[in-house]
Amino acid sequence: MKRCSCKPVLGRVHSFESFGTHEGPGIRYLIFLQGCLARCLYCQNPDTWGLEEGKAFTPQEVFARIKKCLPYLTASKGGVTVSGGEPLLQPDFLISLFKLCRKRSIHTAVDTSAFYPAHTPRKKINTLIQLTGLFIVDIKAIEERLHKKLTSRVLKEPLSFIAMLERKKRPYWLRYVLVPGINDSKIELKKLKDFIFNLKYCQKFEFLPYHTLGRHKWECLGLRYPLKRVRPATVEDIDRAGREITRTPGRKVAKTQVTRKCKA
Repeated sequence: MKRCSCKPVLGRVHSFESFGTHEGPGIRYLIFLQGCLARCLYCQNPDTWGLEEGKAFTPQEVFARIKKCLPYLTASKGGVTVSGGEPLLQPDFLISLFKLCRKRSIHTAVDTSAFYPAHTPRKKINTLIQLTGLFIVDIKAIEERLHKKLTSRVLKEPLSFIAMLERKKRPYWLRYVLVPGINDSKIELKKLKDFIFNLKYCQKFEFLPYHTLGRHKWECLGLRYPLKRVRPATVEDIDRAGREITRTPGRKVAKTQVTRKCKA
């Protein structure tokens, strides 16, 4: 009998959290994958950047952890959310894990900034999109130069991914971290409003306030925190931005629930 020489699918995991309530509907089992190509100036988890760090797990090992939490995931109509780092850097692991979840009717979500290599096979991305119940897409800015300054990545990446979700009629949420004095100008917010208005399958848009809770991680890693002179966003900042993107005479943000969420 010929033995299979296939290498097992492995995912590099940064950490787990068994009780999440903000990363999708219901109570969520959270998996933070290791590795990210971006270098966002306000990243609260720079310890997830390294591509070869973290601990390797098989999808079966991770699923065994999920099963222990199934009673309260099911009771709350929750599920599993994979975040990072950037989870789309590990599509094979996500596909294998989500196939296991689908067999048990477990809702799946991916929290992503869509920063993945252009050479990633489209077939894998398409398969992952079909297996995922909800995408939570973080968009850092809507103006090209500002986006590149904030993330080191081009704006085309998240916009192309959002366009793909729209074409495939897949549900998703959009999130935007509001950074005072950087991406909260009236011009930027108007562009953001115009962008959201044209989306059909975005179920919810949320502003998240910029905070400095991750600054100590930068310092522990010996990194200079680039926004040390920027104040955290307040509830008033979030409310003002929310009013800006919903204030247009005779026009509403189409089919999109706009919330002004303060999340630490």
